[in-house]
Amino acid sequence: MAEELARRRHLEGWTKRRDARVALDRAGRVAIVEPLAYMNLSGPPTLGVATFYKVPPARILVLVDDLDLPFGRLRMRANGSSGGHNGLKSLIEVFGQDFPRLRVGIGRDREDAAAIRHVLGAFSAEESTALPELVDRCIAGIETWLDAGIAAAMNRVNVRARERTAAEDQQDP
Repeated sequence: MAEELARRRHLEGWTKRRDARVALDRAGRVAIVEPLAYMNLSGPPTLGVATFYKVPPARILVLVDDLDLPFGRLRMRANGSSGGHNGLKSLIEVFGQDFPRLRVGIGRDREDAAAIRHVLGAFSAEESTALPELVDRCIAGIETWLDAGIAAAMNRVNVRARERTAAEDQQDP
């Protein structure tokens, strides 16, 4: 997702800063950060970059995968708990709970009890087909957050597919 967002914002040249990869859009005052640590330890590298660029937690949108959301479901929140997500736990340890997050549902493979295999495994053929639309929806939510803030982004992202279509139909004259 980070690579695609950087591509769409025409950012080139990822650099390494404090155990993270960073792509900067100085004109738009945006930094895309990919911690290079294990997901469970993503807090300290993210804090390092945020500290260097003097970014408060409320201006950091964290994107995470979520086993407990069905594949393709998005949920954005202004703050909150980790919900059992170890990457969010690490971030909460360094920032507290008051940072926005976008959870991307990857579903849970009911036949595979080992979550790690599911999280790190390949997408199914059906999921692979759905990925471009999911990436578009995520990036639209991120762009809305950047342009209009968390409330507008939550209104856009936190809508089920059927409701989203109806809402979009009402907006188009």
